[in-house]
Amino acid sequence: MFDGRVDQVSASRDLVDAIFARDEPSWLQVGRSYLGLNEYKGNRHNPKILEWWQLIRMPFTDDETAWCAGYVGGVLEECGIRSTRSAGAKSYYWNRWGQVLSGPCVGAIVVFWRKTPNGKYGHVGIVVGRDRYGNLMVLGGNQGDTVSIKPFSVDRVVSYHYPNGHKPGLIGFDNLPIVDSDGRVSTNEA
Repeated sequence: MFDGRVDQVSASRDLVDAIFARDEPSWLQVGRSYLGLNEYKGNRHNPKILEWWQLIRMPFTDDETAWCAGYVGGVLEECGIRSTRSAGAKSYYWNRWGQVLSGPCVGAIVVFWRKTPNGKYGHVGIVVGRDRYGNLMVLGGNQGDTVSIKPFSVDRVVSYHYPNGHKPGLIGFDNLPIVDSDGRVSTNEA
């Protein structure tokens, strides 16, 4: 005879998921839904990446162009938040987009330098936490040609941002949740 306990457990899990989802910014939820999405090799192009280019009003028609800013901007635009509408990863820093934060928080847009600290090349993603090795865990596009969560050295951080009109969570590296990682920092964002 069925006593209903399985339904209670399922209902409890649904409630826990709803509570955590409510505390997680919408752009992080949407961004996470694309985990594993990758660019196509050859003459075909991933239609979702092309859609992100359209959402941020960029004229690109391929998925070989560095698309980390396309991913972040597209996800923000999908949530009704105006991005920098630029293909430049460092555009969030250059334009002082949103609220500039003194440190990381879950859902913060993080800008990194790439190649050289003061150069024009960068990478942009969304903070999801930290690992036990002292790295930021970042959800981003074009991280090894895919949407993934990867560890990044905090030494590469240029700036942290949060959308205007939204209240950031607790700011500070030690306030971030710990996320599993192998500790090998990302070196392939192009």
